[in-house]
Order: sequence, then C-alpha cells, then structure tokens
Amino acid sequence: MTLRSWLFVPGDSEAKIAKSATYGADVLILDLEDSVALSRKQAARDTVAAALRAPRGPAQIYVRINPLGTGMALPDLAAVMPSAPDGIVLPKPDSGADVEKLALYLDAFEAANHLQPGVTRIVPIATETAKSIFALNTYAHPRLAALTWGAEDLPAAVGAASGRQADGTLTDLCRLARSLTIAAAAIAEIPALETVFPDFKNLDSLRATAAAARHDGFSGMLAIHPAQVPIINEVMTPTPEEIAHAQRVVKIFAENPGAGVAALDGKMLDLPHLKLARKILKL
Repeated sequence: MTLRSWLFVPGDSEAKIAKSATYGADVLILDLEDSVALSRKQAARDTVAAALRAPRGPAQIYVRINPLGTGMALPDLAAVMPSAPDGIVLPKPDSGADVEKLALYLDAFEAANHLQPGVTRIVPIATETAKSIFALNTYAHPRLAALTWGAEDLPAAVGAASGRQADGTLTDLCRLARSLTIAAAAIAEIPALETVFPDFKNLDSLRATAAAARHDGFSGMLAIHPAQVPIINEVMTPTPEEIAHAQRVVKIFAENPGAGVAALDGKMLDLPHLKLARKILKL
C-alpha cells in the first residue's frame, strides 16, 4: 500500500500523540526535532518511547530524530529503538552517505533489541542543507521507504528570507529542490513525498497544492495539522475512473504481449502509458 498522509506530531505532547491515532493518517511522525525545545528533548524521548510501547492502530509510526551532526541522534535512537518504530525520518542529511551512517546505527540497535534485521525504514528530508541539493542522486539504500524535501531549512541555509514568495508560491531554489526530489525518488525507485503546506487553515489551497503534487509525481504528502489529513488522503487516492482506465490499459497490453504500442478509445498508447497505469494501480 502506498502511504499517502504523513502527519507530524510533537513528541513531547502525550495528549496530541494520544489523539493522533484518530485522525486517519497513514503514518504518524512523532517528532523529536523542530517541534521540541532543547530543554524538552529527554522528556520527548520518554514520551515517544512510551507511545511506541502502547497498543497501536492501523497507522505506521515513524520518529523524526535530530540531525546526525547534533550529538542528539544517537540518544534519540537509544530511547526509541527498543520499542520498534516502523521507521526513522532523517532531517538535514547532506547526501546518501548520511543514510548509510544511520543504517549502520539501525543495524546495531536492531541486533541489540532482537528486531528483524532491516525492518526499520528511513525517510530522508533530502533538501534541508545547501550541500544536499548537489547530492540528490546519491540516495539508494534498501531501508529507504520514501524521499521528501523541505522548504523551510533550505532558505535559512542559504540566507534567504523565506522559501515562498509573498503570494505563497515557491522561490526558484525551492522549486528546484522540489523537482530534483521527484527525480531522485524515481532513481531510487521509491515514492516521493510532497513537503508540508504551512497555512493549515487554508484547506482550499492545500487541496490545490496536493493535486499539483500528485500531478507532478508525488505519491504522498507531509501534514502539520490533523485537518489536512482527509484532504491529502482523498487527493492522493486514484478515483474509480482513473482505476478503471488504468486496468483497461494494463489489460490491453497483457493481451498483446511484446507490443510497444496499443490503441484504446481511439488513442495510441505506448509503454510510458503502461508504466503510469501500473503506478495508479499500485497507489
């Protein structure tokens, strides 16, 4: 199943974590990084570990740790890995080498806690440093579940006032980062996730943003507020008409094995159409 909605939840709030299971998100990201003050890091680790030990609902649970270079990532992992999160969200990597480093840590923590080797997945937020923009083609690892990008830390890293123009549109640098993330995910053969839409009260604009994301190749989207989850789930789910058409495309190529082109409803289809149809059915 493709995971459509990824909802951030502050890791130091027991109440918000408890409510988060009712929002319908495919993935809950219990956050130990940006939403948690430095003085609250240990409290957040304890709260997240307790939440992971509690009975779980249908949503997968990932944990966003602190960046590898901060000295806080290993304490984060030591706190949460005994409770077996489904995955780790890695902020501010410079390249795929940081995924390799995190994977080695996970190898050790899984072995120490008698977990299945390789069971803990990784989602890098791959565009939060200036260096990362030039290394997006380096992400390839069996643990990768998806690749996403960010429009907040990258502008700060280069000295820009914001990642968005006054009308809410992305700056050139962020548009570049977004486009390269889609291509990098395709190279790694993993889903691409659209970044958060910060104006959480503007649900009409969220819907338009999510629709544009799916059109451009994203399979899911990050959320910062529970109200965003139903819209993301709806937009990222193919309609019955899309599914029916995709099934017809797959069927006509199956009936003509080895054919490079086929005709359907008066239109010529080629192999890229078949690839798109298969992606829709996978979604």
